[in-house]
Amino acid sequence: MAKKHIDEATGVETVGHEWDGIEELDNPMPRWWLWSFYACIVFAIAYSVAYPAWPLIQKGTEGVLGWTSRGELAKDIASDQARRKPILAALAATPIERLPDNPELMRAAIAGGKAAFKVNCVQCHGAGAAGSSGYPNLNDDEWLWGGDLKSIETTVIHGIRQPGDAKTRTSLMPAFGRDNMLTSQQVAQVTQHVLSLRGKGKPNAAGAQLFADNCASCHGPTGQGSREFGAPNLTDAIALYSNSPEAIAKQINTPSHGVMPAWGQRLDPATIKMLAAYVHSLGGGEDFQEAAPEVNNTPAVETHGQP
Repeated sequence: MAKKHIDEATGVETVGHEWDGIEELDNPMPRWWLWSFYACIVFAIAYSVAYPAWPLIQKGTEGVLGWTSRGELAKDIASDQARRKPILAALAATPIERLPDNPELMRAAIAGGKAAFKVNCVQCHGAGAAGSSGYPNLNDDEWLWGGDLKSIETTVIHGIRQPGDAKTRTSLMPAFGRDNMLTSQQVAQVTQHVLSLRGKGKPNAAGAQLFADNCASCHGPTGQGSREFGAPNLTDAIALYSNSPEAIAKQINTPSHGVMPAWGQRLDPATIKMLAAYVHSLGGGEDFQEAAPEVNNTPAVETHGQP
């Protein structure tokens, strides 16, 4: 540049730039910096040859080493599967009601179930499994179909009102108002009776009689529900939708019926056991009840001395 000149103080030529009286000396770059720069260039060329680096029209360069991030991921997955294989085999071989007999296996099942829950269940039940309107809270001890490990596993496998699954949990409440089984006045009377069961309304004889005639067959004469039919307990403060009089009347008029997927069609048995173990561990799980042995009540037949 025309403004280049030798700096008198240092004897070094300037680069020709000047700003507000300040000029830059054209000193040579430090040797260590130059060699580091050259080394980076060499490393970049070597890396481009050895590893995938340059995008092409159809695909990128593969590199002479044949390394890929997908291949590395596949190795990690295979390694993790090998690590989990003994645990999954033990889970598959252990009836779910016997998991508590093996605390170490139970802990492994709960940990695996927690991960599976985050992938498959949080969309409806929430990250903390507290549920929301229309989706049950899995932390409490209110169970429509039973809260022991075996019952939870059955619910997870077959779902709730899942089309195409012959063993799905099914309970359908009649639409008493919509189908003209009850008048609007009678719906209001039953609503008040249900509120009285929860201590939030005054008892009324008409509502009690209507409840006995139409609702007690599923919910029980005192409204405490029945797991045989999946009928909820109406005497506590737990409600799937709401405890308000309007919500109760709406459910009597035109009941809502949710659907839970039959996860047995989507997940392997070991994962389902882990999910059941995790849900059971959330706080409301019940102890498994052994079925009473069948008693042979066939009358004894005299054999007249025959053995």
